[in-house]
Formats: sequence, structure tokens, C-alpha cells
Amino acid sequence: MENPLQNKVIVITGASSGLGEATAIYLAAKGASVVLGARRADRLEAIVADITGAGGKATALVTDVTRVNEVQNLVLKAIATYGRIDVMINNAGIMPIAPMVELRTSEWDSMIDINVKGVLYGIAAALPFFEKQAEGHFINIGSVAGVRVFSPGGTVYSGTKFAVRAISEGLRHEVHSKGIRTTVIQPGAVDSELKFSTAHQQSAKQVAEFYKMAIPADTIARAIAYAIEQPADVDINEIILRPTVQEF
Repeated sequence: MENPLQNKVIVITGASSGLGEATAIYLAAKGASVVLGARRADRLEAIVADITGAGGKATALVTDVTRVNEVQNLVLKAIATYGRIDVMINNAGIMPIAPMVELRTSEWDSMIDINVKGVLYGIAAALPFFEKQAEGHFINIGSVAGVRVFSPGGTVYSGTKFAVRAISEGLRHEVHSKGIRTTVIQPGAVDSELKFSTAHQQSAKQVAEFYKMAIPADTIARAIAYAIEQPADVDINEIILRPTVQEF
């Protein structure tokens, strides 16, 4: 049986840990060529070594998704190494939780820069190549907090993830006729470094308690693989998944 992931060239941001790392390892094991972007060079190097040591194909470039030229360079790295790009996974994100009254405006700025503008920069970097190829697949990592407001404390985070959902749907409307697919993945509590983003002491305790129910990060990797593996005439637009016991 044909393996639909074999030799797919897949770029992943936020790939140095958590969902990004798990997805890179899982997709590479299924035959994809993965191109990893994140800020931590040592972690990227270790993950690439693990993947290539197991017989997979991987390369990486230090990338800050708040810098549009660095995201463009990550996509260019994929083109230079493997000759094309098939899938762009916009995964980088942070989740500093705190009540609005705390006025943590620098955290708001960071969430907007990474969670929203980082996704837009990923789209901008890959879209010209997808249009030229007349095919491609955007996978944007949202959150259940982009479906239902996470409050108290998660108002701004939810705002950024509602934005990811809206951007993904608007993008789908604009590019579906060009053979380009768009998927937004909306996870609930998944084990990753996201839960360590919160500096506000009381909110951090609440987040730690909430994440006791977390499911493994490779759960998301399997959902992403499912979306990619569909025939070209099938576009999986949204996947929402949670721990079975999660209410929110």
C-alpha cells in the first residue's frame, strides 16, 4: 500500500519540544522529510540527530517566528535541501495565563507576536511556493481555547487562538481553489512545555492542576498525520481533540 507521507517535505515551527518535537519524530518515522524551526539550537540538533540516527530525514534552522525573514529562511531551507515544501505546520506558541487586571501587557504582546503573527509569517513564507506548485497544506495549531474562552486568566490567550481559527478559515476560502488545503488543530490539555509559560503565581498553580489530565504530545502528531494522509481531494479543515475527562 502506498504511504502518503513518504518523502513529503514538512516544515514545523516550535519544533524543539512538545507538540513540535513529537510531530517531527512521528512524521519522520512514517517517511516524511522534516525541516525543524525553533529558537533553541541545541534542542534542534539533538532532535535531528535522533531522527537521522533512526534512519529518517531531517534538517533544522534556528528560527524566531516573530521575525518574518527567519520564517522565510526556514522555508527556503526546505526548498534548498529537499527541492520543495508540501506541508507548513505553524506550531510555535506560548500560553502565559493571568487575569486581565494584572495588566501584563508585555505578555499580551508576546502572545500576539508568536501565536498570531508567527502563524501569519508561516503562511506568508510558504504560500508563494504552494501557489507555484498548485498544491500544499497549511496546518495551524490552535487550541480548544480558540473555540471557547478560557477564563479566568486566559482571555488574551483565547483571543490569539480565536484569531488562529479565523485566519485558518479565511485562508481556506482564499486558497482552496488553488489545490491548497488548510487544517486547524484545536488541542485540549496536551503534555508539552506550554504549561510552563505562566509566570503569574496563582494562575501557574491553576494551570499545573489543569494539566494533570494531559494526554501525550504524540496524540497531536497522529491527528496531523491523519489530515496529511487524506487524498488530495479531501481537506480536513478542523480537528478538536481533548482528554476524555476534560470538560473545557
